[in-house]
Amino acid sequence: MLIAVAVKVSSAVPPGRGPAFLDRITQNGLFVAFTAMLVSVPLFMPLAVGVVAGDTIAGEASLGTLRYLLVAPAGRVRLLLVKYAGAVAFCIVAPLTIGLVGAAIGAALFPVGPVTLLSGGVIQPAEAAVRIVLIAAYIAVSLAGLSAIGLFLSTMTVVPVGAMAATVVVSVVSEVLDQLPQLEWLHPWLFSHYWLGFGDMLRQPVLWDSFAANGLLQAGYVAVFGALAYGRFVTKDVLS
Repeated sequence: MLIAVAVKVSSAVPPGRGPAFLDRITQNGLFVAFTAMLVSVPLFMPLAVGVVAGDTIAGEASLGTLRYLLVAPAGRVRLLLVKYAGAVAFCIVAPLTIGLVGAAIGAALFPVGPVTLLSGGVIQPAEAAVRIVLIAAYIAVSLAGLSAIGLFLSTMTVVPVGAMAATVVVSVVSEVLDQLPQLEWLHPWLFSHYWLGFGDMLRQPVLWDSFAANGLLQAGYVAVFGALAYGRFVTKDVLS
């Protein structure tokens, strides 16, 4: 919303200045959605996911409700799965909300028409809406690994703020390392490496290579840190 209003009240954005797609917003309001998702991925989405994932177990422990949850027949494994499912649900809803709200605000403030893709092709607004959903799905998959890291860190402490901060710091460190050319060999293994690869969703035809690579990488992080969270949580003495 802030992006759309800022563009609306300001003078024309010079081509190539600011975030990608920013200079196209005045010609087509649907680019508000693309710009909003692009801007939110490097910091705002990891920050939000860090808060949600870091609070999963540590939040219950700090409130003194964790031991009561474990009294139920569900057990620790199911509780861990439910907490992670809640974090993943947030990863799905958040980018989808940003995309759809951005498109709605863009349509209200700017004209809407056919969208020119990165590959040069043109699609109609209805198909552009499908691309927005695809990008939201890509971002949701991208954040699954960070959610698993946050879940693991949340099992390590009873102070939710500590788990939240640690999760956000991990995401920032990963993004910084991904920008260092000296560590190019490490880049494909960083969970943030493919975060901005959703530009392939704006090509005709859609290129699925980055989506598949991103999904495989995130699945690996989910498996590793899910196992670590399981190992920590099932052997943890719960006193609160």
